[in-house]
Amino acid sequence: MRCIETVNAEGHVLCHDITVIVKDVKKGVAFKKGHIVTKEDIPELLKLGKDHLFVWEKDDNLLHEDEAAAILRDVCMGGNMKAGKPSEGKIELTATCDGLLVIDSERLYAVNDVEEIMIASRHGMTPVKAGDKLAGTRVIPLVIAKEKMEHVKRIAGGRPLMDVVPYKPLRCGIVTTGSEVFYGRIKDTFTPVIEQKLAEYGMTVMGHEMCPDDGEKITAAIRKLLDEGAELILTTGGMSVDPDDRTPAAIRASGARVVTYGAPVLPGAMMLIGYLPGSSGEVPVLGLPGCVMYARRTIFDLVLCRVAAGIEIHRRDIVKLGEGGLCLNCPVCTYPNCGFGK
Repeated sequence: MRCIETVNAEGHVLCHDITVIVKDVKKGVAFKKGHIVTKEDIPELLKLGKDHLFVWEKDDNLLHEDEAAAILRDVCMGGNMKAGKPSEGKIELTATCDGLLVIDSERLYAVNDVEEIMIASRHGMTPVKAGDKLAGTRVIPLVIAKEKMEHVKRIAGGRPLMDVVPYKPLRCGIVTTGSEVFYGRIKDTFTPVIEQKLAEYGMTVMGHEMCPDDGEKITAAIRKLLDEGAELILTTGGMSVDPDDRTPAAIRASGARVVTYGAPVLPGAMMLIGYLPGSSGEVPVLGLPGCVMYARRTIFDLVLCRVAAGIEIHRRDIVKLGEGGLCLNCPVCTYPNCGFGK
């Protein structure tokens, strides 16, 4: 770059976008990078407060901000994402399908720790829809050393920092527990809630078993659904520590590998997450606490999106939900565009 007085800029090529900001009216590009300044442009540039301009002088050791943003774009962009064109040195990434945004947080931190580098994104493990904005990339200066961008690529390690993982149309089995429902004393209002949430991810219900508060019968129902090809099994009710709540023990008795019984999330502290060996791999088994029936968003929402994307859940994943695991039950729910589970 070379700095020159604007009054002498006729015929020179701008090396960066020049923005115009009018309060409460607009913010946008008045003159784009690469524009050749004309005599008529000079008064307009002066009105924008540009007494001096930076014009481009090619240096093989430097990259323009647009070129650097493109490198950061490539560092970030994994599957089911697309990039916009550079604008004011920034490139934005959007989703091309519904799915779960997955980010390698540690590598993202490492890249952002390089001085003059900036990648801003949504939180990882956030459900997104096609067209949703995911991230923006740019560098801080107008030009940056080429070697620094090579350093960034080495830190990133040759793999995208981000992916949108599409949901799998899993076939789900539901085991409704509780003698009060089994014997018809009250209406089953839990199952319709579950079916609605499953539909958000393109899942279908392949089987539904009703059981009293009898551990052996609950275990048998779980095994029956597994044998019939369920790819996800959900149990509803009976998840507390009351003596007559038999579901947690029944899930263990089914042969499930329990990842956690309990989660640092409200609503949803009594959630159980496990996996059953199946013919084509492990099948997730989720013991749903009663709050899922009446609360708008719970631990079930934070877990179901991961299951739908085929991502295995580890105990550490649940432990990390403690920070951000308190739903504020806002009058107008904006999940997932809120702090719950983040």
